[in-house]
Amino acid sequence: MQNRALGPFQVSAIGLGCMNVSHAYGAPVTAEQGESVLLHALDRGVTLFDTAALYGFGSNEELVGRTLSKHRSKFTLASKCGMTGVDGKRVIDGRPATLKRTCEEALKRLRTEVIDLYYLHRWDKTVPIEDSVGALSDLVREGKIQTIGLSEVSASTLRKAHAVHPITALQTEYSLWTRNPEIAVLQACKELGTAFVAFSPVARGFLTGALQDVNTLDAKDIRRGMPRFAPDNYAANLLLLDGYAAIAREAGCTQAQLALAWLLQQGEHIIPIPGTTRVDHLDEDLGAADVRLSPALLARLDALINQRTVTAARYNSASQADVDTEEF
Repeated sequence: MQNRALGPFQVSAIGLGCMNVSHAYGAPVTAEQGESVLLHALDRGVTLFDTAALYGFGSNEELVGRTLSKHRSKFTLASKCGMTGVDGKRVIDGRPATLKRTCEEALKRLRTEVIDLYYLHRWDKTVPIEDSVGALSDLVREGKIQTIGLSEVSASTLRKAHAVHPITALQTEYSLWTRNPEIAVLQACKELGTAFVAFSPVARGFLTGALQDVNTLDAKDIRRGMPRFAPDNYAANLLLLDGYAAIAREAGCTQAQLALAWLLQQGEHIIPIPGTTRVDHLDEDLGAADVRLSPALLARLDALINQRTVTAARYNSASQADVDTEEF
């Protein structure tokens, strides 16, 4: 596995987003299945594992801690605060006292003395970003976290935060069908020396080609509330996949690998973190590190799937109000 720089860490060019096994896409998998995915990733050379207090309302951090704590020296551990489950509901709270309490809880669940990269999962817009990052910088000084990250913020918010304490990584959605980071954040990260961590790099399954009928999604699957996955919109987006599949065949890779290879070639400071509940899909994803795309293929991909050709927004109005990213 090739490595990329994540602040002071060298991590695998493709990390693992751990959310899927506990949260968001229907019923969680069994503990045994979740453990097998995590351990297989470690065996395959993945050295960046990404979790959060929100995922499974703490159960994902518990799974990661229970499964990987005995191998703690072998990987870089990332988690997130500022968005948690309270009485069964998602709550965004960036107050310093809340962030510090959440960190203490996360350390216990993760069975570790220090979290390598601790993200502010969402910027609580009722709290100045400088105050939230200031609290995280206190945790750095106390030795409870090593570095600070931000999730779903704009370039201007990143710069304000970076003035308080160096920001090691910025995480947001990025793929062929979600190009918002290209507006300003990718360049800001490059200028500041901040790694860009791309979540949902295969477009929440769309770019794998495996999801043909959104009516088959679990009733609790978060994609049911996303405009792009509404039946009519999704039908329009499916029309893009024939051309996309043809490019994958030319490149000699699967459709998932094509999506990840495209991301890896957008910049050395970009690290995708696909998530999966299956070992075979994990192996497929990791194979993308060996795929090389010619400039001509990259240009065809860019022209085929982009913000102008994809139908509908990535979030509904309520979810969009919770983020701070630039929008086309």
